[in-house]
Amino acid sequence: MPTLLIDGKWVSATGGQSIDVINPCDAKAYASLDRGTDADVDLAVKAARRAMDGAWGRLTATERGRILVKAGELILKHGDAIAEIEARDTGKPMSVARADVVAVARYFEFYGGAADKHHGEQLPYLSGYNVQVVREPHGVAGLIIPWNYPAQMFGRTVAPALAAGNACVLKPSEDACMSGLKLAELMMEAGLPAGALNLVTGYGYEAGAALTSHPDINYMSFTGSPEVGTMVQEATAKNAVPCALELGGKSPQIVFEDADLDKALPIIVKAITQNAGQTCSAGSRLLVHESIYDTFVGRVAEAFKKVKVGTPEMDFDCGPIVNKKQFDRVNGFIDEAIKTGVPLLAQATIAQGCSKDGYFVAPALFGAVPRDHRLACKEVFGPVLAAMPFKDEEDAVHLANATEYGLVSGVWTENGGRQARMAKRIQTGQVFINCYGAGGGVELPFGGMKRSGHGREKGFMALEEFSTIKTIVLHHG
Repeated sequence: MPTLLIDGKWVSATGGQSIDVINPCDAKAYASLDRGTDADVDLAVKAARRAMDGAWGRLTATERGRILVKAGELILKHGDAIAEIEARDTGKPMSVARADVVAVARYFEFYGGAADKHHGEQLPYLSGYNVQVVREPHGVAGLIIPWNYPAQMFGRTVAPALAAGNACVLKPSEDACMSGLKLAELMMEAGLPAGALNLVTGYGYEAGAALTSHPDINYMSFTGSPEVGTMVQEATAKNAVPCALELGGKSPQIVFEDADLDKALPIIVKAITQNAGQTCSAGSRLLVHESIYDTFVGRVAEAFKKVKVGTPEMDFDCGPIVNKKQFDRVNGFIDEAIKTGVPLLAQATIAQGCSKDGYFVAPALFGAVPRDHRLACKEVFGPVLAAMPFKDEEDAVHLANATEYGLVSGVWTENGGRQARMAKRIQTGQVFINCYGAGGGVELPFGGMKRSGHGREKGFMALEEFSTIKTIVLHHG
């Protein structure tokens, strides 16, 4: 089946080449994708432009919202099938894949309901003038999403972009995008006009690069590495195209001596083992007050030993790493830490029956990690937790901010004043106090500081990102 959706039709890549789809549980190919290139991206952008000038651009916000709500209903109706596709493509446990599908549907429900509630304002001005500030779509929005949560990321970008009235060209990751093909199919079934959503599969350095540099896109959304994010920003800048970048993190979990440790323990473990640590907001640094460091980190170590890794149908705590390149990267961090003498405090178990050819990595806990060690500063994007002690509140702030990233942080303390001080001083786009992640939080604005990027996804702020402001001044005398 062709995997390019252009102008409402599934078509093959003009170059006739394909990309193997690899099952991370056994490293074997089980399907193929069309290898889209600049020619295919150009066709997709032109289709999106026609949609903006045609049927899609003429729809009211209420009508757009109804299509998105309908899409959410269809996603839930086909939830089991989508979850099976997602689990096979990424290797994640079935229960996690099912939760992802529910989250995708929630994005379309939320933005379907918000589409006609996103509006401008009337400004008081000089006598004889009527001034309106209205919000309009950018036009054609380019969307590049990663492989760690392909289904969720489809909803996180496509739903607000369409709700704001943009036409979209989506370039999913070649490493995991099979669920996106099914979701795009359901979008068409929900009544989305041809060209409002176009999807081009292919490599980032070909299709992705062509999309970011295309002269006829009006906005770009990218989620991925800081290195590629820099290239995206350089490409869009040449055409004066604004972009939103979500570029990962090295998120700290900060545990003070007065914290509810029983409550914190399972959440901290899950925050680094869920999705095999392949989460931008993964709590990958555990900062613990020195007075409870040995005791609490010991408890975390015991919990790590109980974590199990397996195939999707085993439905354990986490599955494999999604591809060979990332598998080697994660193992490289683990091997380097061991060789440089960083204590390996605990490691999880890979279940019997898992293929030796699969990309399975046992979650690992290291500590105390030297503050200048690569494991303490660089994003692993895998199930590796670095534990470090701190002396006091000032030291905790310094340590929390001592990386180039600033995406998410967690603070565990019962002291109300400390909660407020830490939330103000930590340089991250989200701060969770005595919780972490908050169930995904479709309603919660999400984005980073420093090298974690700029712009915001989720919540009503995503609609602001996917729209532009026009000021209309009427002199009526």
